[in-house]
Amino acid sequence: MRLQYRDFILLYVQGKLPKPLNSFGKGYICSMQFLALFRESLLFALHAMRVNRLRTMLSLLGITIGIFAIIAVFTAVDAMEYKVRSSVESLGDNVVFVQKWPWVFTPETPWWDYLNRPVPKLDEAEEVARRASSAEAVVFAVNTRKTVSAGTSSVENVTINAVSKNYERVKTFDLLDGRFLTDQETEAGTPVVVLGYAVWMAVFHGQPAVGRDVKIFGRNMRVVGVFAREGESMFGNSLDAQAVISVEFARRVIDIRTDELDPYMMAKAKQGANVEQLKDELTGIMRAIRRVKPSVDDNFSLNEVSVLSGPLDQMFDIVGTAGWIIGCFAILVGGFGIANIMFVSVQERTNQIGIQKSLGAKNWFILAQFLMESVILCLIGGMIGLLLVYGGTKLLAWADPDFAMPLTTSNIILGLSISGLIGILSGFIPSYSAAQLDPVEAIRSNS
Repeated sequence: MRLQYRDFILLYVQGKLPKPLNSFGKGYICSMQFLALFRESLLFALHAMRVNRLRTMLSLLGITIGIFAIIAVFTAVDAMEYKVRSSVESLGDNVVFVQKWPWVFTPETPWWDYLNRPVPKLDEAEEVARRASSAEAVVFAVNTRKTVSAGTSSVENVTINAVSKNYERVKTFDLLDGRFLTDQETEAGTPVVVLGYAVWMAVFHGQPAVGRDVKIFGRNMRVVGVFAREGESMFGNSLDAQAVISVEFARRVIDIRTDELDPYMMAKAKQGANVEQLKDELTGIMRAIRRVKPSVDDNFSLNEVSVLSGPLDQMFDIVGTAGWIIGCFAILVGGFGIANIMFVSVQERTNQIGIQKSLGAKNWFILAQFLMESVILCLIGGMIGLLLVYGGTKLLAWADPDFAMPLTTSNIILGLSISGLIGILSGFIPSYSAAQLDPVEAIRSNS
């Protein structure tokens, strides 16, 4: 025999339910009351919005703008932070860069001290690779810009990245086609090249390039591979717009010791060795190679990814705080608008409140009814704001796939949580005033 909801309630009230079902019956009744209250509040809220469209639209506008402002800023910050940190991490979190210039300048060291430093040299990199026991690989690299052409197609201002052997052990990348330079090709200076995705598309228009020749430095070079697409990098270190060649070949056509090209070394820490240990060892080796006296400061810089983390965190904190300030002003206006709607709603339904209380409705029921209506109104405004942010992210992703701004689950939850909180804060006083109405006076009301 299946009990209907009303029969179940009747048996529970009469105390005829078996004892094991009493606690279940109480919870069941409470949940059904909550659902009924939620349904009634939702209907009241929708009715109020439908009857007073203009008033509701203007009131929800503040909540919508506020949630849109906060979540849009946070979404943009998240996307920018992900982009920047991805660009930073692509440099390698366990890679130390030996360079003439530091990434972050200190006021204690005058700039002319940096200017007088010598640039790293290829023979120094080879000596560091021989001595550094905590380094998995040490690579010398120098960059310049040249035109890459094949037949009638050419692309100007391509970054030509000339590297020594073991580059693939330091830099993480994927190949779309072909292979990378071999150690024999790198050491012999064989005229071979690996093209970045954007360079390949510009020169060969998506056609197979491996085995074909391109002209760089006025020399024919055989294409042995094509890098997979990486997308744009905030630091310009994406391989898409690069062509990687051997430094031994590059030294035949350019001066790799000049300050203008700013050559550098990359040293990757071995597994089990931390970056600090590697930096200490590199400092000792470089000072020994350059014969720097103990009383003299280093004439080189050791740069790493962690150097950029502090300034980036501060920048994102400032942007996030600005988003909160902008959004809070809009939400404050929206909160007053919702409170105004609720006060008007209480005044319009004073007679109905009196009838409900005369029939036995408790104060908490009246309070919860209006409070839930306020929360629902704010949630509707918040959801509209989130939909606007979502539409904006899709539009940006369509316009620029390299700078996608996904609306994360955490930001959706944050937006709805803020909307619900504003609904509680702005609706509590009107709801409390409705719950404290005297039933007789309320029934006599002409509203």
